Amino acid sequence: MLLDVRPPMERKKAWVKGSTWIPIFDVDTSLEVGTLSRRATNFLMGGWWSGIPALSYNKQFLSNVEEEFAKDTDLIVACQKGLRSIAACEVLYNAGYCNLFWVQGGLEAAEEEDLEREGPQPFKFAGIGGLSEFLGWTDQQRDAAAKEGWGYRLSFSARLVGLVLGADALFIGAQKVGQYLQELRSH
Repeated sequence: MLLDVRPPMERKKAWVKGSTWIPIFDVDTSLEVGTLSRRATNFLMGGWWSGIPALSYNKQFLSNVEEEFAKDTDLIVACQKGLRSIAACEVLYNAGYCNLFWVQGGLEAAEEEDLEREGPQPFKFAGIGGLSEFLGWTDQQRDAAAKEGWGYRLSFSARLVGLVLGADALFIGAQKVGQYLQELRSH
C-alpha cells in the first residue's frame, strides 16, 4: 500500500494510481494573529517564488491512517521530495506501525515509467508552483526544456517578456496617475 502524505496543491497535480492520500501537513487557513504573521513571513521568505503556502501539522493524520490501515500493514510512505514522508514514518513508527518503507527522494526522484501516474502533470513538476513555475526557472523545468527544445524554452521566455512589459506598464501608469493628481491639486 502506498500512502501519499503530500499537501493538496501537490496531490492535485499528480498522484500514484491506487494510492491513499492522507496529508501530514495541510494548508493553514486559520485566521489567528500568529497564523497570519506566519503566512506573511512564509510569503515574504519565498512563498511568492515557490508557490508553497504556509502549512501546519494535520492533527487528524494519525487517526486517519489508523482508520485506513492496520498496524501490521506493509506501508510505503511517499511525499514530493522525501522529507515529509520520513517525518510521517516517525509518527507512524511511534504509534506502533512496524512495516514502514520510505521513498528516498520522494516522487520527484521517481522515473515516470516506475509508477502509474494519474493527474495532469509529471511527478517531477507536482511540487513546483508560484512565480518560478510560471517562468520555468526550476531545475526540473530546465531539464525538460533541454530535452524538449526551443519551443518549450520560447514559451517561458515569452512569459518573462510579458511579465516585464506588464510591470513596466504598471509603473508608467502609476507615474501618469501621479502626474494627473498633481495637476489637479495645482489647479
